[in-house]
Amino acid sequence: MIEKQLSLFLDNKPGVLAEVCKTLAEQGINIRGLSVSDTVDHSMVRMIVSDPDKALHILGEHNTFVVEDDVLAVELSDKPGALGQIAQEFARGKVNISYAYGTSDGPNALIFIRVDDPKKGEQVLSGAKPKKKVRR
Repeated sequence: MIEKQLSLFLDNKPGVLAEVCKTLAEQGINIRGLSVSDTVDHSMVRMIVSDPDKALHILGEHNTFVVEDDVLAVELSDKPGALGQIAQEFARGKVNISYAYGTSDGPNALIFIRVDDPKKGEQVLSGAKPKKKVRR
């Protein structure tokens, strides 16, 4: 499934991410996926939230620079080789992976994957074997 991802550029100092999380929580917005990486002066925070439109509005009101992108939410078996199989399917379909992040807890994993063409990526995965599926 194609999901909206919010990429936030935050000051890389204590308490900044905590304030963003608190603000979203106060508005009833759940963070479903999160990736944080740092640069010299800023942190790049990528998140999947329960209400991206509302979050985008709220973050804008707080003068947070946010970019919205489409990513694929892919549920797959939590076993060795499952992600490699997905990557091979993308390679066969000529879909490039820019980055990915995710987690597993139990028999399945949930991975958020940024590809160069999300619609084509979704089509590639729709022909995947039954053990993995595009999350709906």
